[in-house]
Amino acid sequence: MATLLAKNIHTLATMDDAGREMSNAAIFVRDNVIEAVGTLADMPAQTADTVLDLSWHVVIPGLANTHHHMYQSLTRVLAQECELFDWLKTLYPIWARLRSEHVYISAKLAMAELMLSGCTTSSDHLYIYPNDVTLEDEIRAAQEIGIRFHAARGSMSLGESKGGLPPDSVVENEEAILRDTRRLIEQHHDSSCYAMLRIAVAPCSPFSVTQDLMRESATLARSYGVHLHTHLAENDKDIAYSLSQFGQRPGDYAEATGWVGADVWHAHCVHLNHDEIQLFAHTQTGVCHCPSSNMRLASGIAPLRAMLDAKVKVGLGVDGSASNDSGHLLTEARQAMLLQRFGGNPAALSAREALRVATRGGAAVLGRDDTGMIAPGMAADFVAYRLDNIAFAGATHDPIAALVFCQPGTVDVSVINGKLVVQDGRLLTVDLPVLIEKHNQLSRQLINGD
Repeated sequence: MATLLAKNIHTLATMDDAGREMSNAAIFVRDNVIEAVGTLADMPAQTADTVLDLSWHVVIPGLANTHHHMYQSLTRVLAQECELFDWLKTLYPIWARLRSEHVYISAKLAMAELMLSGCTTSSDHLYIYPNDVTLEDEIRAAQEIGIRFHAARGSMSLGESKGGLPPDSVVENEEAILRDTRRLIEQHHDSSCYAMLRIAVAPCSPFSVTQDLMRESATLARSYGVHLHTHLAENDKDIAYSLSQFGQRPGDYAEATGWVGADVWHAHCVHLNHDEIQLFAHTQTGVCHCPSSNMRLASGIAPLRAMLDAKVKVGLGVDGSASNDSGHLLTEARQAMLLQRFGGNPAALSAREALRVATRGGAAVLGRDDTGMIAPGMAADFVAYRLDNIAFAGATHDPIAALVFCQPGTVDVSVINGKLVVQDGRLLTVDLPVLIEKHNQLSRQLINGD
């Protein structure tokens, strides 16, 4: 059995139930599981197959990204002054040209970007399947690069001719959607502890699928015991659409279609009201907060503080790389903290709360009880940032808070499922320059229509 020892850790934030923070700490890993956390003297062995000296590092659990559209990394910095609906209408025709290679390469690049920011677990919401695209394109990328992955089989079935937002050319038949979703769950979903791959059922949004598909998707997901994911209450037009088409606010719509419960998480939820927050709290429905994307599209500021106070499960997401133009998850923790203070309360969200949302919160939203903290019996997913760089100068008296307050950096070390995937700031599982070159080539071709 392979072993790994991280020793002499300058500062360790475990994010465990007691919120323990340690100096000169150590972590011992056997295979893919954390066996011991404490001082070096507490470890079951003083050496291991792999030994990491983290004397100049702050270590935290790996971050969990709970919402993304990875293919959008191909179409960054377009529709620069559009809100959500106009932004989508601008980009749908470009995305209609996607092929399998585009999705595979863009997913691998997006995963690399996330991993270098400190992410060890990510979901992705792929809801457009033109040409030869399949969800396996992303699954292959995740397995090759070594990230823990929740692949959400998204879908759009309600085209413009039937009152939806997307053009008819990019929607699918609902029976075909459900049939392919069943296939993916049966072939790929792993419900076991420490699973590296899980499947979620994820109709895109109230304005791109029918209520029938929402209900049938919920029934399908629960028959297999997998999670459900969609967009909800993202901006004012989203609310107006729900009211005009269904006569319901988003929370009522979600409840009526079976989309509340501990197995559900919704992206954005920028405009949930008090009653909807309470509904999500008592049904244990999860939320993914995407601060940068919401600012980019002028959607508003999600009521994160109110959700946390009500005990709603909340995680963070970078959202699509065409509405964020970045995939740096630690940046989202910083943005989340700053946005909650924007209303005038400098204590609205602390740095440690933001990191907890990014780790424990994200794990809970994804239904994981084996990730999100550094403790014996948990999956060996943790990351380390160097403290001896310019971003942390003057802030080493509180390295944990510095991760959020100071300029977000890239990881120096990342361990996922007990394997070293980033060392000395270099991603070990992919040739990054070659990947970037190929990604840029495909991006140019896609945008230009070549």
